Amino acid sequence: MKIEKLTDNKIRIIINLEELSEQNIDIFNLPNSKEKIYELFDGILKEAEKQVGFKAQDCRLLIEAFSSSEGYIVFTFTKYKNNISTEKTAKKLKYKRKTFSNNYQNAIYKFNDFEEFCNFCTYCNDSKLSDLKQFAKNIALYEYNNSYYLVFSNINNNYLYNNLFYTVISEFSNLVSTSIIYRSKLQEYGKVIFKANAVKNGIKYFSIKD
Repeated sequence: MKIEKLTDNKIRIIINLEELSEQNIDIFNLPNSKEKIYELFDGILKEAEKQVGFKAQDCRLLIEAFSSSEGYIVFTFTKYKNNISTEKTAKKLKYKRKTFSNNYQNAIYKFNDFEEFCNFCTYCNDSKLSDLKQFAKNIALYEYNNSYYLVFSNINNNYLYNNLFYTVISEFSNLVSTSIIYRSKLQEYGKVIFKANAVKNGIKYFSIKD
């Protein structure tokens, strides 16, 4: 099990299916067993507090989960200040198999606010994604209607960390378009923040330093 702290209120847990099997946990039948859900999440949260200081007491938890094509289950825990038990939260858990496309030539991701973009840059700086010049020929950042759009042009589909990139960026933003037409709209009506090297500049000027 690997635990990664994305922000102060969000962590990601990556678990190999073999690890769950060794604990007699069938991930696809997990929603049918409240006891197994509580046992799994209680263990995860205790370990998360121990490893990365993620304390979830007296917090409402949003839990998202999907299985990757490489045989891993990825959980994302986001906490909100509101009294609710882990068991009650677990009842709302939904699973879906998520696969990542690596056939885009262009991609535009929307961040709800600038802080989320900064959090993404911080995570990239602490991972193998600190230098994305081999992933896309150009990376630009625009502000439009109080949201921020990261535009990747001429993507290299053979980039070594493609799957990692698509996994990480989906935690902080949403893919809104793969069309150059949408990019033209941003260029015409949006405000350019970084015309090029947006992630590199975000890391340099806005990522959180230890």
